Amino acid sequence: MSFLSAGFRTLGRMCRNITALRGLEPVATPEEIEAAARQYVRKVSGVQTLSDNTRDPFEAAVAAVTAATTRLLAELPPRKQPPTTLPPLRRPEVQARLAAKAKTAK
Repeated sequence: MSFLSAGFRTLGRMCRNITALRGLEPVATPEEIEAAARQYVRKVSGVQTLSDNTRDPFEAAVAAVTAATTRLLAELPPRKQPPTTLPPLRRPEVQARLAAKAKTAK
């Protein structure tokens, strides 16, 4: 069965953990773009925990996807409707979790 015959012809299918960044108000931040890139690279690589063997190629891929995404968002025309889902870094429960994590790291 080919990739296309497996039901992946539409653009509507997306990793459920990656949200649309185009059309956000205010616009997507560099941190949000990098978080989406990191999630994408994590998903396609299958790497969940970095090791000495995976760190450099993983981080290089995140940087490349972040740069490509930044260019893409800058070049696309404005979106008529905002995304239906907030990116994780804008969700109150995620912000609270990150604040708690930062507090315990001090």
